[in-house]
Amino acid sequence: MSTLHTHTSHDPVIACEQVVRTYPMGDAIVQAVRGIDLAIARGEFAAITGPSGCGKSTLLHLLGAVDVPTSGHVRINGRDTASLSDREATDFRLRQIGFVFQRFYLMPTLSATENVELPLAEAGMAKRARKARARELLGYVGLGDRGDHRPTQLSGGEQQRVAIARALANEPALLLADEPTGELDAETGVRLLELFGQLHRDGRTLVFVTHDAVVAQAAERVIRLHDGRVSSDTRRG
Repeated sequence: MSTLHTHTSHDPVIACEQVVRTYPMGDAIVQAVRGIDLAIARGEFAAITGPSGCGKSTLLHLLGAVDVPTSGHVRINGRDTASLSDREATDFRLRQIGFVFQRFYLMPTLSATENVELPLAEAGMAKRARKARARELLGYVGLGDRGDHRPTQLSGGEQQRVAIARALANEPALLLADEPTGELDAETGVRLLELFGQLHRDGRTLVFVTHDAVVAQAAERVIRLHDGRVSSDTRRG
């Protein structure tokens, strides 16, 4: 099956060098991220965790090329994100990064297949090819028989699986997830974590943000943030 490819390159997918992100707030400057050095290897499964306000979401936006650092460098697949124009950044995210969000963000008027097709259409894939690709991906996430269903006809867990299939559409180098089990009950969350484990075994580079230490333990590496800094970085096994 051509859905996933295992990479063996030693070059990191993510390389952060002394990354700082500050924001003005009135007369004050808020330091959301304070000098983070971090490398995520190809094929790695990492969870970024920590208490509310520790900088997790800011760091995820930086890793997803949604934002750029105030100082320091974020390189994704060798590209310095600060060097990208707005148009280049949009195209870079489309082709290099898959996003999975807590609230799914599926288009309610489209079927599961059509939702998965959206990033393929944006990337210019022909209609027949993208329908075949969408069907393949829905089969991979266990929804081969749900392609014609709209989001309102799917459970929360099924909607998140559609969102994962959509995130994988353009064979991204990196899959980022923001509290991916946050809207799901515990049992459905466990099944979704099993899918993330399968994605990891199939060679995907996964980074997700979670405040839930139990969820974080599904990853092979747990990076804990405190007050905008990495407080611990541990690997299992």
